[in-house]
Amino acid sequence: MAMPAQKSDNSNSEILRPPSLAVVIPAFNAAKTLPRTLECLNATDGFNLDIVVSDGESMDASVDVAARMDARVTSASGGRGAQLARGAETALGEWLLFLHADTILSAGWVEETTEFIRDPKNRRRAGYFRFMLDDSGRSARRLERMVALRCRLFGLPYGDQGLLISRAFYEELGGYPNVPLMEDVMLNRRIGRFRLVQMECSAITSAVRFRNDGYLRRSLRNLFCLTLYFIGVPPRAIGKIYGR
Repeated sequence: MAMPAQKSDNSNSEILRPPSLAVVIPAFNAAKTLPRTLECLNATDGFNLDIVVSDGESMDASVDVAARMDARVTSASGGRGAQLARGAETALGEWLLFLHADTILSAGWVEETTEFIRDPKNRRRAGYFRFMLDDSGRSARRLERMVALRCRLFGLPYGDQGLLISRAFYEELGGYPNVPLMEDVMLNRRIGRFRLVQMECSAITSAVRFRNDGYLRRSLRNLFCLTLYFIGVPPRAIGKIYGR
């Protein structure tokens, strides 16, 4: 009778072991926003955590900021897709969380992420967070509702909503493609809308780009680029329109 009891103890210890999570952050000239993102992640001890900043040849102090705040740094050229792929190769973790360098996660993300990781059915699914902007204006709230509708109807979260996925599933899908734009859409389509799970917590993203470009103008440009992708225009050509 002693052996079954010992097996149960081992199982419990596995359940209680902190999840092994690697956070991959693509950065390009992100020295102003990166500190808040790293502070959000470093404020928890709920994981066996590895933070990797994948720099895209920044011309500001992004690399210095990352190193000063105890993140490991790697680099890649050729756009965000290459940065994400390189970061995943470098990262140490059974689970991967991809997060933009101008985004922080709302309270409760540690507990929700832990619950997601420990659910066996999520080993072949991926989670993403609710989209939120750090802007109290009505334009921001309208855009948030539009993003929620897009995710609900089409299963198309963007990279600024984060992506939580097991390394095994990520590698099975082939990882992020080496493209300058639409890398998030391409990977999420491989995952499939019914294997994408919306989390309750929010990914709170800087609204600076929307305020600078205009909410309507930037939203229409994003929609135009997405339409071009779906009618078969290569991502590199779309990147020239988008400005990458």
